[in-house]
Amino acid sequence: MKQTSDLPSFFITEPLPCPYLDGQFERKLFTHLAGDKADEINNNLTHAGFRRSQSIAYRPACDGCSACRSVRVKVEAFRRSKGFRRIRNRNADLIASDLSPDATREQYDLLVRYLDSRHADGGMSDMTPMDYMAMVEETCVQTQVVEYRDAQGTLIACLLRDTMSDGLSLVYSFFDPKVERPSLGSFIILDQIATAQARGFPHVYLGYLIENCSKMSYKKRFSPLQALGSAGWKDYTGSVEGS
Repeated sequence: MKQTSDLPSFFITEPLPCPYLDGQFERKLFTHLAGDKADEINNNLTHAGFRRSQSIAYRPACDGCSACRSVRVKVEAFRRSKGFRRIRNRNADLIASDLSPDATREQYDLLVRYLDSRHADGGMSDMTPMDYMAMVEETCVQTQVVEYRDAQGTLIACLLRDTMSDGLSLVYSFFDPKVERPSLGSFIILDQIATAQARGFPHVYLGYLIENCSKMSYKKRFSPLQALGSAGWKDYTGSVEGS
């Protein structure tokens, strides 16, 4: 749909069952990212709690529910715990490569193994190679694919990541569920926090957090976090001030 000005047009989806909270229905506010200012718009919308999927920026706009909160790691203040140091050390042999957003069959096969093991009943379980290509390559912002390979060159994990004006936004990650390595998902986040530190970025965006939702509780471990509420970005302490 063509936009008539430099300002994006916003739309809202019909209610659908919430994948995170039983008995709730989700709606999403969304806009299309396109044109010369797409990267600037994506930055502004990310700061306002939106996420990117292909060329769409969206955020929850559910009736009577505001459980989803955008969270980001405060990079400068982040300190690795003993457990985090153990995860980093035990995966230190993995080699990370920042690549252009070009989908490969090897990446897709890894994604299928991951989805079949971890999210067989999820919305992405029937993703085709064309769907994966669209997920990676349909972007008009600064997007990279980060591949993690072992010393033998085997692809172990992948991350789709956007580079923002103030940090890194982790769009989607997946890994080989049968490889005997500890906490690969956490390792990817730890590695990206280290990358942000090295590049002087203040934030790593982790997407949405729902209090007491087991699927998202792992994000709380990467403190200090900030969460977005009606009063802006505030330190996360288990609830959101001003929300």
